[in-house]
Amino acid sequence: MRDRLKTSPPALPVVLRTPSMVLAVLGFLTLIALGLRFAGHSVPSAFDAPLLPGPDLIGDPWWYFATAIDFCGEPLGATLILALVLGGCLLTNRLRTAVLTVVGCGLTVVVTSVLKPLTGRTIHGSYLSFPSGHTAFATALAVIGAYVLAGRSGRSAAVAWTVGLAVVSGFLMAWAEVGLGAHYPTDTIGGFAVALAIVPVTGYWVDRLADGKGRVRTSGEKPA
Repeated sequence: MRDRLKTSPPALPVVLRTPSMVLAVLGFLTLIALGLRFAGHSVPSAFDAPLLPGPDLIGDPWWYFATAIDFCGEPLGATLILALVLGGCLLTNRLRTAVLTVVGCGLTVVVTSVLKPLTGRTIHGSYLSFPSGHTAFATALAVIGAYVLAGRSGRSAAVAWTVGLAVVSGFLMAWAEVGLGAHYPTDTIGGFAVALAIVPVTGYWVDRLADGKGRVRTSGEKPA
């Protein structure tokens, strides 16, 4: 298995390491700033208010479209998507991408789940809302997909793929979550930031460990 991991394409393409780490820092700072700003709040901010749907939420046929998108972030929908992604990774010998998918998406969901009670922001009275786990999951998958597509591209094209897919996927899930009344817009920005902060760092460590550079060597063991 270790040999297969070593020969597998990198989880985080070399061309994207520096840009991705910059995005990770920006995501982390954005998350901290928003978390501190909205901790304990239960009303929309001045930024949120104009973007929220009316009391009837979004109407047909958009409601069905939003519900379908939302399902992709629910436990069953997310599990089905992950199974498809992992199957594709195994068929194409992208074992590092498979590990990044499981660990990166898992950490993203865990972090959003932990931050919700810590920030204590609520919507509709008692529902914890910051940050949006659905948006974080969708963005994390998009970033991982961009790493696969951008692996053989130049830096400019690779960065464009990563930012473009992350923004489009994050926006679609954010639109669905806000439209269905599940989150404030700033909750979805927080979820977007979580994914940007976690996935690149996870991908970097997946590659280091797969290359044998992240473990402690025993006495007398030669470097890889």
